[in-house]
Order: sequence, then C-alpha cells, then structure tokens
Amino acid sequence: MAYDSPSLAAFARQARAFAPFDGLAEALLPHLPATDDGSHDVSHLQRVFKVAMALQAQEGGDAEVIAAAVLLHDVVAVEKNSPLRKEASRLSAERAKTLLTGMGWDVSRADAVAHAIHAHAFSAGIVPESIEAKIVQDADRLDAIGFVGVARCFYTAGRMNSALYDPTDPKAEDRELDDLSFALDHFEIKLLKLKSGFKTAAGKDMADLRHARMTAFVEYLHEEI
Repeated sequence: MAYDSPSLAAFARQARAFAPFDGLAEALLPHLPATDDGSHDVSHLQRVFKVAMALQAQEGGDAEVIAAAVLLHDVVAVEKNSPLRKEASRLSAERAKTLLTGMGWDVSRADAVAHAIHAHAFSAGIVPESIEAKIVQDADRLDAIGFVGVARCFYTAGRMNSALYDPTDPKAEDRELDDLSFALDHFEIKLLKLKSGFKTAAGKDMADLRHARMTAFVEYLHEEI
C-alpha cells in the first residue's frame, strides 16, 4: 500500500526526496491517507515535486508554498469513479489549510497553499491565480502525460476494471468515447487535450515533449492492434 509505513524512520527516508523541504515532508507525510492507488502514491508526489522545483527555478514563486501544495494535493483521497471526484481538490485544500495552520503557518500562506491545491485538478475547473498555483497545476499535469502518464492511465484502468480498448472499434469511429469502459478512450477524452492548458512557459516546453511521446505511443498502439 502507498503511504502505509507505520514508522517515523520510513517517513524520514521518503522525505529525503523532497530536499531542501525534507523537514516539511517528514512532518506532512504521516497525514496522507493510506491507499492502494499506485498512481497517487509517494512516487507520484516525488515526481511532481521534482518537476515543480524545476519550474520554480525558472518561473519564480514561493518554493515552500509549492512544496507544501505538492505534498498535500491528494491529502483527501477520492477514487476516479467516485461521485465526489470533482470535490477532491477542494476537500484536500481545506484539509491542507487546517494542517498547516495547526503547524503554525501564517493564514495567508496557508491560503496560498490551499488555492494551489484547489486549482490543480482538471476536474475542478478552477483557474490558478498565483504563480505557485500555476506551477503546481503544470507539474501535476506533466505527470499525467508522457510515458509516465501512459503507465498511470493503464494502471488506473486496471484498478477500475476497464478494458484496454474496444476490440470492435478501438478508434471510436462509430461510437461515443467511454473511458470508464476503455482505457484507450481516456487519451482522446482528456490526456491529449492537456497540452493546450499549461500555464507557465517552462511547463509548456516540457509538455510539448511529453505530449509528442504520448501521441507516438497512441499511434504505435493502434498500429499493433
């Protein structure tokens, strides 16, 4: 299971990947929910953090606010097929603010983290207003495309008991797209549309490369099937 280690030593080991904010990570990781979702585990947080710090180095912004938002952006776990899915980022934002103010964070900075979390989700439809929120949204979406995005898409489809594709019409030429039933449909419904929504210049550059990789995957997959 993800986030499932009961030992403080294990959290300390996981936190090292979030340097120079490893102390913050060590304090926050124990608050994350136990989950068996390998697409939203500590490795996801580590990847998003690494990308977010790369974006922050080019775009600016409060790095600690960004780090806290990355660490807590999934602090309330909601399954992809849950009717509460569109509320997930709002619920996580509220929980994050409570946690951070309880740790002594100034309310205004906790609010900045909460906004970045609320705005990061595709399903929430919230426009990121701060550079920190734009970076967190871009970093999280970069983890949804490219080769990692492909892997996460099919992993999630397996968890949701979806088929890889419709064997009678894999390109959905004579049917409606249905990504609850077919993993391949999720690329047309969402993943291939993400490239146009990046908010930072550095994020757009990274998205161009990952989008090209993902597009090539889809093309080769159609060829093979």
